[in-house]
Amino acid sequence: MRPTLLILAAGLGSRYGSLKQIDKIGTSGERIIDYSVYDAVKAGFGKIVYVIRENFKKEFQEVILDVLPPEIKTEIVCQEIDAVPIDITYSKERTKPWGTGHALLTASPAIDEPFAVINADDFYGAESFKIAADFLNSIKNENEYALIGYKMKNTLSEYGAVSRGVCEIDNGKYLSSIVERTEINSVDSNIKFKNENGEWQSLTGDEIVSMNMFAFTPLVFNHFKKDFKKFIEENSDNLKAEFYLPSVIDNLIKSDSEGIPFEAGKAKVKVLETNANWFGLTYSEDKPIARKRILDLVEKGIYPKKLWT
Repeated sequence: MRPTLLILAAGLGSRYGSLKQIDKIGTSGERIIDYSVYDAVKAGFGKIVYVIRENFKKEFQEVILDVLPPEIKTEIVCQEIDAVPIDITYSKERTKPWGTGHALLTASPAIDEPFAVINADDFYGAESFKIAADFLNSIKNENEYALIGYKMKNTLSEYGAVSRGVCEIDNGKYLSSIVERTEINSVDSNIKFKNENGEWQSLTGDEIVSMNMFAFTPLVFNHFKKDFKKFIEENSDNLKAEFYLPSVIDNLIKSDSEGIPFEAGKAKVKVLETNANWFGLTYSEDKPIARKRILDLVEKGIYPKKLWT
């Protein structure tokens, strides 16, 4: 059974200013999401599952799915506020879903096989999909997952600060924690971030960071469901609380103060490093840079001028 690619495409892009999932970037009008699908299929993924919002389902179908070759198997799942396990109750004043962790949980009915998950507006590079596919095709332990880790210096925006989950990795190349760093900027080749005390600290650029590209077995849905129930119980009155995917992973790999493994199940996350250059559409000013990078890759022969013929 070939692995599935899960693409999280339900976000509205408040900093970007438009529906960036369907913004034209490629030489023939392709979207960044198209390059992810192209690379994934080439790496051996057998199905693409998209998590989107119901209010742009028709447009998404027309501009993304309808142009794909018919042999690419696809499925759409809608992330709405009522897409929750039946035994979970929440405040009826809540008006939007709960973020990337909730999006992944929403997709569980559509996935029965090992899968990778990515963001729709991020360009990950062909190497990363190959790394993920090789891992998923060789899984022997259903409780072992993987994070595709990027070098910090390969993930920065030229037009503003970014937040990145910096990976702490043990001697066995397993993830020991993800530490969120905010306001990361590169100024005159110096990379700095603002710590918890508001002080600026330097980074080397070689730190391994998470760009929300993970490889999982379906067993991970049990962990997300359990964490989501706890999250709702603790945030029932918080109408803006977000259930983030990396937070669940961080819970999975940590032990409590007595050294007892996290109750949900002795999961381990292998960090698989990639030298690929990430780029994305965080800010509207990122668009011309993304277009230039795609054009460079086309001119080098890495991608055809027109992806889908």
